[in-house]
Amino acid sequence: MSIDKTLLDDLEWRGLLAHSTDLDALREALTAGSVKFYVGFDPTAPSLHMGHLVQILTARRLQLAGHQPHALVGGATGMIGDPRDSGERTLNSLDTVKDWTGRVRDQIAPFLSFEGENAAVMVNNYDWTAPLSTIDFLRDVGKHFPVNRMLARDVVARRLEAGISYTEFSYVLLQSFDFLSLYRQYGVALQFGGSDQWGNLTAGVELIRRADAGHAHAFATPLLTKSDGTKYGKTEGGALWLDPELLSPYAFHQFWLNVEDEKVGELLRVFTFLSRDEIEELEAAHAEKPFLRQAQKRLADEMTTLVHGAEETEQAKAAAAALFGGGELRDLSVSTLAAALREAGAITVEAGSGLPPVVDLFVESGLVASRNEARRTIKEGGAYLNNVRVEDPEAQVSDADLIGGSWLLLRRGKKRFAGVEVR
Repeated sequence: MSIDKTLLDDLEWRGLLAHSTDLDALREALTAGSVKFYVGFDPTAPSLHMGHLVQILTARRLQLAGHQPHALVGGATGMIGDPRDSGERTLNSLDTVKDWTGRVRDQIAPFLSFEGENAAVMVNNYDWTAPLSTIDFLRDVGKHFPVNRMLARDVVARRLEAGISYTEFSYVLLQSFDFLSLYRQYGVALQFGGSDQWGNLTAGVELIRRADAGHAHAFATPLLTKSDGTKYGKTEGGALWLDPELLSPYAFHQFWLNVEDEKVGELLRVFTFLSRDEIEELEAAHAEKPFLRQAQKRLADEMTTLVHGAEETEQAKAAAAALFGGGELRDLSVSTLAAALREAGAITVEAGSGLPPVVDLFVESGLVASRNEARRTIKEGGAYLNNVRVEDPEAQVSDADLIGGSWLLLRRGKKRFAGVEVR
């Protein structure tokens, strides 16, 4: 098997190494042969999000370089949850965690290859945690964890005054036991995760040393933040989910299309598989003419294709064009049009005995403040229904105007638009 000797250099250039155990030892291990590694995902929600995607794609980079991934879905740790900076997590039922575990597995699987010499392995820590007795866990794992070190962990120290349950306090033991179990069962010698997991990562390395006199490695990827220091991965509607039922491919594409100029280069490095030359060329073009947003457009296309497929990417682009009058609305799938209009802001109208006049819809949608303003906008030629200019201030909407049987697009001028869903 051919091992890519430049892997660590590429990870460093992409800004994917925030912390690591002995870097020279890690480099030696990654260039000496195929390394078995793991990265874990707790099913604490029905979908993974942008932050998890950093880890999934890093696992893919390691596999492409010749190393073998073990993707762990935490059916056990997902029932507890890693301690947060504030407040206890809500404990979900076993049935809920089982359902979410399956969903998370299905989201991870398309990004890795499960064939060939370094075929990926999917594991669930419930398999080795559930049969373990409390006595065995305390004797074989707990005895290796000095309480003073656990109290010194940043997240624990921040929570001590407000209070932290023993359940969350003990999470580090469970994650460390995962590393030890994978080390023993599969020969896994490397774990990585987000930098907020650094304490858990190094605790696992230490447990392997204490319990088995073994040697393992760990590294952490940085937490992504916006220019103002707040976390990336959020949209106005919530997390940047990977599940298209929770966040439409259109909204997903729009998120990447609208990232800050100062951050687009960083995000191209972290998330795309474009080469260094391609990324640096995009950065140079962006620096020269940022208003063209070439880097953001490429980022949005690459990411939407990677997560949702090329067809959804083209639909998202067509929807954005159509909303501004640059494409045919009826050529879009109803689901894409609905997602785009909901993202833009849509009102709901009951069909009842008849549809409201156009002027009323413009008022209800918030595009104008009054019926008089709506009529004035129409007379001035600035009102559009489904991208067709409205000529008559007394115009009525008919069933024939509905796209997909239930949608209308209202536009005022070139840039302001709103959706109407008729039920």
